[in-house]
Amino acid sequence: MQPRITVWASILAAMTKNAKIVQLGNPLPMYDSPLAFAEDIAMIDMISKGRLISGIVRGAGQEALALNANPAYNRERFEEAHDLLIKIMTEDGPFSWEGEHFQYRVINPWARPLQTPHPRIWVPGVLSNETIQWAARHRYPYISLNTPLHLTGQLWQTYDDAAREAGYEPGPENRGYLLRVHVADTMEKAEEGARQFMWMQGQFTGLGYPYWVNPPGYGSEARRLDYAKFANAGVFTSRAASYEDQIATHEIVAGTPEHVVEQLRVVLETCRPSILMLWGNDGNVSHVDSLRCIELLGNEVLPALREIGDELGLHSPFELDSPISLKFSPPESLSVSR
Repeated sequence: MQPRITVWASILAAMTKNAKIVQLGNPLPMYDSPLAFAEDIAMIDMISKGRLISGIVRGAGQEALALNANPAYNRERFEEAHDLLIKIMTEDGPFSWEGEHFQYRVINPWARPLQTPHPRIWVPGVLSNETIQWAARHRYPYISLNTPLHLTGQLWQTYDDAAREAGYEPGPENRGYLLRVHVADTMEKAEEGARQFMWMQGQFTGLGYPYWVNPPGYGSEARRLDYAKFANAGVFTSRAASYEDQIATHEIVAGTPEHVVEQLRVVLETCRPSILMLWGNDGNVSHVDSLRCIELLGNEVLPALREIGDELGLHSPFELDSPISLKFSPPESLSVSR
C-alpha cells in the first residue's frame, strides 16, 4: 500500500535482475494524465528489461476523496484511461485524443515499453461483478484479493461466463489469488507475526468510515447488490473477523514451512489459480522476522508450491505464453467461436 507504486517499481527495476515486478495496481481514475503514467511504466519496463506487470484498478473511495477525483465518474475514467493507455503503448504518434474525460491535442510518446505489444495487465479486486466481467472481456487475469474460499468460486463463474461470451475458453491462467501468509521457524513465532495482519484489517480502529469507503456515486446499483450479498455472507462487518476465524477459513495462513505448504495446497485445490500471490508481512513485524519470512518462502515454500502446481495442472501465463489480451490474441488462440 503506497501513494505511488510506480516509485517502488522503478527502484525494484534498478535493484533486481530476474524477479517479475508486479503492480497491484495503479488507480487509473485518480491520475489526471494517463500519458504521464504510460511513460512511467514504459521507463520501468525498459529499466527492468521487460519484467513489469502493470496491474490496474479503479481505486478505493478514500483515494478519490484524498486525490480530489469525482467518484461519480470513477468507472468512466477508468475505462477511458485504459483505452488511452493501450493506444499510447502500442501505436506510434503523433495522434490526438478527444475523450469524455481526457483531451490531448497531440500525443507523441517519448518512451515505449520493451515488451510487445505491451506489459501484461492484471486486474485485482474483491467483489465487483462489473470489474470481473470487464477483465474477462479484455482477457486480463483477475486477481482475487483474499476473498473467502467458499465465495471465490462465484467470482470465477462470473469471469468464465463473460470470457465465453467474448469468444474464448478461460483457464486457471486467467485466475489469480492473493492471501496473507507468514512463515517462521516455529508455529508460535509465525502466529506472533501473522497477528500483525490484523492491524491492516481494522481490528483495533474499525474499518473505513462508510462515506469514505463508498462515497456517493462511486458504486453502481449492481455493485451495491454485490456488497449486500457479501455482507449477508458475513464478509463485511464493522471490524475484521477474528484472527482465529481467518486462520480457520484460510484467509490468513501462518506456520512453519511444512504447515504453510499444507494449508496452501487447500487454497490451490479449492480456487485453482495459476497466479498465487503471498502477502508476507504487515504491521509491527521486525525487519529480521520479515527477512526470515521471505527466506523461508523462497527456499522452502515456493519450490513445494511449484510441484503442487504441476501436479494440479496449474501453469502460469508465462509458462503457457498465454495471450496478453483479447485485443492482441491470435485467432488460433480462441478456442470458442463467436
